[in-house]
Amino acid sequence: MTFVVTENCIKCKFTDCVDVCPVDCFHEGPNFLVIDPDECIDCTLCEPECPAEAIFSEDELPEGQEQFIEINAELAQTWPVITDIKEPDADAEEWNGKPGKLDLLER
Repeated sequence: MTFVVTENCIKCKFTDCVDVCPVDCFHEGPNFLVIDPDECIDCTLCEPECPAEAIFSEDELPEGQEQFIEINAELAQTWPVITDIKEPDADAEEWNGKPGKLDLLER
């Protein structure tokens, strides 16, 4: 089992989660974070830290978010590791909770 970053992170990209990760399994893209499933140790520390509530156990993904298992695995192979909290984008709160953001994912 691993944890998965889902659609609500797109264009929010809060980084509170990376600060608590003991194995540095988060990777950062232009407007999204992903978790490397090969590095994640299922410690559960990141899930409650996400202000966008975008992190789930792969066994408890909300309906319609299953494709993010593959998206996280794919993008973790090319995006750099992120270990420090960064300021969120100025409009992050405006995007938090908006549905249908997959087409906005920048790879």
